[in-house]
Amino acid sequence: MVTVSDYRWNMERINVSEFKATCLRLLDRVRETGQPLEILKNGKPLAVVQPPAHTRNRAGFGAMKASLFTGPLGDVVTPAGDSHWEALRKK
Repeated sequence: MVTVSDYRWNMERINVSEFKATCLRLLDRVRETGQPLEILKNGKPLAVVQPPAHTRNRAGFGAMKASLFTGPLGDVVTPAGDSHWEALRKK
């Protein structure tokens, strides 16, 4: 393994054969440390493994509650007549 100093971060580089042998351990380390890992094949970059983006854990039920329109809706039971639809109006 080789550690490369870059102006953005210190990225560890690893050959694909070593990555294949220790994949799960390396993925756990990327997740825990937050440091990306560059995978090389024949000395050339093949892929970069990055930690997942930080997301908020939200409950599924009620997650869209804030996006609902809460204003007056009027009569939602009676079907709309022809006068309510712009597409049916003759110009």
